[in-house]
Amino acid sequence: MKRYEVLADDLTASIAAGQLRPGDRLPSVRDSSKDRGVSPSTVFEAYYLLEARGLIEARPRSGYFVSQAAIPHPEPHASDPRAEERSVEVSELVFQVLGLSRNRAVVPLGSAFPSPTLFPLDKLALALGKAARGLDPWRTVEDLSPGSAELRRQIGLRYLGAGCKVDADEIVVTNGAMEALNLCLEAVTKPGDLVAIESPTFYGALQALERRGLKAVEVATHARTGVDVSALAAIVDRHPVKACWLMPNFQNPLGSLMPDAAKAALVALLAEREIPLIEDDVYGELYFGSRPRPAKGWDKSGLVLHCSSFSKSLAPGFRVGWAAAGRFAKDVSRRKLMSSLATPVPMQEGLSEYLRRGGYDRHLRQLRQALVTNRQAVLRTIAKSFPTGTRVTQPEGGYCVWVELPAEVDALELHRVALSHDISIAPGHLFSADRRFTHHLRLNFGHPDNAQVEGALRTLGQIAKALVR
Repeated sequence: MKRYEVLADDLTASIAAGQLRPGDRLPSVRDSSKDRGVSPSTVFEAYYLLEARGLIEARPRSGYFVSQAAIPHPEPHASDPRAEERSVEVSELVFQVLGLSRNRAVVPLGSAFPSPTLFPLDKLALALGKAARGLDPWRTVEDLSPGSAELRRQIGLRYLGAGCKVDADEIVVTNGAMEALNLCLEAVTKPGDLVAIESPTFYGALQALERRGLKAVEVATHARTGVDVSALAAIVDRHPVKACWLMPNFQNPLGSLMPDAAKAALVALLAEREIPLIEDDVYGELYFGSRPRPAKGWDKSGLVLHCSSFSKSLAPGFRVGWAAAGRFAKDVSRRKLMSSLATPVPMQEGLSEYLRRGGYDRHLRQLRQALVTNRQAVLRTIAKSFPTGTRVTQPEGGYCVWVELPAEVDALELHRVALSHDISIAPGHLFSADRRFTHHLRLNFGHPDNAQVEGALRTLGQIAKALVR
């Protein structure tokens, strides 16, 4: 753990214990630097991280203060799954639950997408129009997999900014991140193989394993620091794991973030055993502090297949993603050709034009600030409205919180009753091969903070309280 993270965690503990209360002024950067024996830049990094967590706020010419919205929440318990092979059958439940919550009139707390109103769709339309007007007609038949050279160059530049050196020839453009993830899964497994996943994990990963006839082994995962590398080491020592599908940055549904040391240890562990890592990093740009380095940044063996997209951070509906597939890039590119041939060229060129103009980072700064504001509003309402004993994550990126309710609450029943009030949630049953998270739910804070969302959360809290017997 880095020095600024240690300092930030110490101050977080002081706030949680009530030693530092809302409105209290933190020591100045100079005083903290002197008292801690660290550089001023280390103190600034710690304070920036605490701002990202929503625990402190800067006041012009006054310093840093504990936020009035800093309500300490106990975090959900770390998972402790049985490290055993398991068949996956989750799709029918996913279709049943999520298929009922697509009505625009429903408050989308269970959605897997942020509000489309947070994205620069008008500017993207202009970029798309300009790119389409200047498009060489032959590009529509020539620009097959691995995709637009210019877009892959732009993506490569984004990797440099995240602390990774990725050659554009390693990048394969896909129809969203899910196609990238599925193609990578196909490249490194065959039906019947065993894949290690987090616990809980994204239900899309479970569906991908189910569709391909793969088995899952679930790894203990902490709500704040992500997958337990020592638990994974014990699993790969006992089981014939052929691949891992993990989300080190802002994991869905937890929002957890693996420390850099843990990511390095993860990559080293898998490289030693020649096990590929499929890294799902769709939320990596949605950080509230500093850009977390992907596990790909420690990859020296080409075994990390890093997958992401623009759907969560810039262009929902464009369905443009990619895989930086390491030593498997040629195989993934060929599988892309065999499955969907190519990603629509106008969409690729429109995104390339937008990225070239430099608007992406300006947009991201605004989006991150909106998500931080939304997160704090959602956490405040949960603290005020949900049953005693509720635990909730405080993610440092992404737009989902994981809520652990008292054991008496059946999340599927909560989902059913909430829908009758036009509120959707994602019950915890969806996020495990054995549906063990029966009193948990994922909530989306990627929608503007307004009276509708706050009212829905209050109603949800009332329903949950009624289910506590």
